[in-house]
Amino acid sequence: MHTIDYLIFVVYMLVMLGVGFYFYKKNTSSEDFYVSGRNMSSWHIGLSVVATDVGGGFSIGLGGLGFTMGISGSWMLFTGLIGAWLSAVLLIPKVSKLGHMHKFFTFPQIFNHFYSPRVALLAGIISAIGYIGFTSSQVLAGAKLASATIAGLDLQWALLIMGAIAVIYTAVGGLKAVIYTDTIQWIILISGLVFIGIPMAYHAVGGYEVIQSTLAPEFLSLTNVSWHQLLNWAVTIIPIWFIGMTLYQRIYACKDEKEAKKAWFIAGLFEWPIMAFMGVILGMLAKVAATQGMFEGIANATTMDSEMGLPILLSTILPVGLMGLMLSSYFSAILSTADSCLMAASGNIVTDIIEKFTKKEFTEKKMLQVSQLVTLSVGVFAILLASQMQNVLELMLYSYAFMVSGLFVPVLGALFWKKSNPTAAFWSMLLGGSTTIGLILSQNKLPFNYTLPKELDANIFGISISLVTFLLLSNYYHKKLVTI
Repeated sequence: MHTIDYLIFVVYMLVMLGVGFYFYKKNTSSEDFYVSGRNMSSWHIGLSVVATDVGGGFSIGLGGLGFTMGISGSWMLFTGLIGAWLSAVLLIPKVSKLGHMHKFFTFPQIFNHFYSPRVALLAGIISAIGYIGFTSSQVLAGAKLASATIAGLDLQWALLIMGAIAVIYTAVGGLKAVIYTDTIQWIILISGLVFIGIPMAYHAVGGYEVIQSTLAPEFLSLTNVSWHQLLNWAVTIIPIWFIGMTLYQRIYACKDEKEAKKAWFIAGLFEWPIMAFMGVILGMLAKVAATQGMFEGIANATTMDSEMGLPILLSTILPVGLMGLMLSSYFSAILSTADSCLMAASGNIVTDIIEKFTKKEFTEKKMLQVSQLVTLSVGVFAILLASQMQNVLELMLYSYAFMVSGLFVPVLGALFWKKSNPTAAFWSMLLGGSTTIGLILSQNKLPFNYTLPKELDANIFGISISLVTFLLLSNYYHKKLVTI
């Protein structure tokens, strides 16, 4: 990159850090730090939600899907739209009222309200582990982009630099800094993709005729996806809208239920079709460029990491100045998710774990200091975890799957089923999450997949075990209570 590009990028990073330190002085309580004082509007929240959900992992991951399967990869984010709108209709009316009434900060506090402190503690642990993994995936996405576009920058150094920036401004600024930086980052990302990335890449590869003649026909078809893949995406992504700590924090941060619903509808539309198609189209253009030999001397078209196609394309085609702007756009996406997931993990650890174990009543000042210290510590651990992983989308979806398989069934039971029971919720979480992680780590062919061309996701089995456990134990304890 040219000096001008570095200058643009450095200025962007300094602005993000500046926003964090600005809100550092504004935060006077843990309520300011974790839920932005509960007075945010729908547009700020909506853009923050979509920036968080379609951040670095999905931006780089969608590019990888476009590189390997074409525009059908966009269906992954269609499940995001479904999840957003379902939760707006079914979840927000219940959660928004409870959050404002009881001054909730976190998602597991819902479990404490409906079940018991023990169930809430387990939910906090599961959510914290999942969001630490998710934070790591975003840091890894940023490092991949940086190492592919900045000459001489090693992946490990990129992890350290990108992670440090996200961790510092999140730790000092809290959720309000996260939401306002998300708004800025989302505007930068959309502008960069619409006005720089896609037009420049389209022109560089030679236009539609060249794209059509270079790619296999299925790359330009919306049917190049199996029902197994659609089911795996749906089961992994739709439930996250019901159990995502980042989303509950934003529901609590909205002024009221109406603003929260509006924010979720806005987020859904931005996810699909807008971000979905922009992401996979850029991935497809990277595939065309690689096939044409535009990456010669940089990467081998047949063996390269599909997720590296997009950043290599941008570094290859963009002129001085525009490279810095486009790089800032993608780092916007990455940081907007990393900061939110970091806040979620920190909130779980402080509110749902530390307070439960210590049983202390912290002063507001002390609580704020503990929150900032924990956020910093979690961020450091997430960077270390990212250094041990290779695939952004894989790490991100594993984190999703772990949380979904453990938490989805109990939260639906709490909100919509009168027979729900604390014991049923506890064992449902424990067995559901353990099943999914066990199947993933075993790396064996999953049950019932021997006759299928592709495997079903481990999460499907985890949710099934969670559901069966929840129903059996809930009915058992309900009958026992009725008998008594």
